[in-house]
Amino acid sequence: MRALIVLLLVLAVVVAGIVLGYTQISAQTARVQEPVQPIAFSHVIHAKAVGLDCQFCHRTAATSSFAGMPSLQQCMFCHVVVGQQRPEVQKLLAAWQNNEPVNWVRVYRVPDHVQFTHQPHIAAGVACSTCHGDVQEMPVVRQAVTLNMGFCVDCHRKNGAPTDCAACHY
Repeated sequence: MRALIVLLLVLAVVVAGIVLGYTQISAQTARVQEPVQPIAFSHVIHAKAVGLDCQFCHRTAATSSFAGMPSLQQCMFCHVVVGQQRPEVQKLLAAWQNNEPVNWVRVYRVPDHVQFTHQPHIAAGVACSTCHGDVQEMPVVRQAVTLNMGFCVDCHRKNGAPTDCAACHY
């Protein structure tokens, strides 16, 4: 009987290891994959070459949990004049002319039980690249960092930010 219990425990540990290992691999894979967006938008052009600040396009980052995607109106501020011959800008123009939204694929998401807002992070001077990687070097944005509890708690500890549960969890 004791041997059976030991065998079941060993089996449980092996299965847990496989599941946890798979979860870790899945998280790493998801972090590296680049989502296919409806318009091939390049941060290399907009952030690096042109030098736009993140908050120029992601206007609600300082006031909301969601950094926000630029509206068509925001994009058209420049593209009514710039780049109209480029195929991807033509897709943008078509959406504008047809009054259709661009359905961007979200890259980052935290679990529903996590309460996150960009506002205190921006106010504390946390660079966007801390969590989002060096997007100005990414032709296609991908999740550069796995935003898990360990990553966040380590950053909070290093920067003297609150680490009590209620700071991030409902």
